[in-house]
Amino acid sequence: MTAPVPVSRTTGEWAAYLARRAVQMEIGVWQSLSRFVLRRPRVPAGAAGFSYHRAVLAVHITITAVSVLELVVVDVLVQRWPYVRAPLLVVGVWGVAWMLGMLAAMVTRPHAVGPDGIRARYATDVDLALPWDAVDAVVRRTRIREDKAPRLAPGDDVLNLWMQDRTNVDIDLDVPVHVRLPEGSATVRRISLFADDPTAFLAAVRAQVPAA
Repeated sequence: MTAPVPVSRTTGEWAAYLARRAVQMEIGVWQSLSRFVLRRPRVPAGAAGFSYHRAVLAVHITITAVSVLELVVVDVLVQRWPYVRAPLLVVGVWGVAWMLGMLAAMVTRPHAVGPDGIRARYATDVDLALPWDAVDAVVRRTRIREDKAPRLAPGDDVLNLWMQDRTNVDIDLDVPVHVRLPEGSATVRRISLFADDPTAFLAAVRAQVPAA
């Protein structure tokens, strides 16, 4: 298996990676906001979408509300200095939009279960298509992350799509699947994900594959 984020990267390679990552995240945020406004979630035709954002919804709302309050307070304090006020206002609005975009990225890119298989997702970072002939079993199992373990550990063959440090559905694969993540690529045999309603997720799987 290829370990994510090779440690042999030079300083220049790290700088290029971080720059590329920043651009990808910026594009993803604004695409997600547009999809949310237009009510166009990325759910394949004939498939059912399953959210995974409720566990962090309160945190996102709180941080966004604090950011809006901070924006208003700062704007009032510096309104007499327009050359200071304008850039701070732009940065503040951009920050609020970013928080909303991060939430929108999860809302508009839910997990999906349909005739073609399962789509396992995490915001704009992960969009993994798992055809039914590659799936061995789908089971409900809660796993708790320990010591802030990465979602793809070097030497491991499990992709963990943590949400609030836990997953609650395991997808075991018949064949290894190659995944590409922002931090690197790997071949995995299991995907552990979090679904807000794991019971409904498994029911949708059984409806597609009764023996799953």
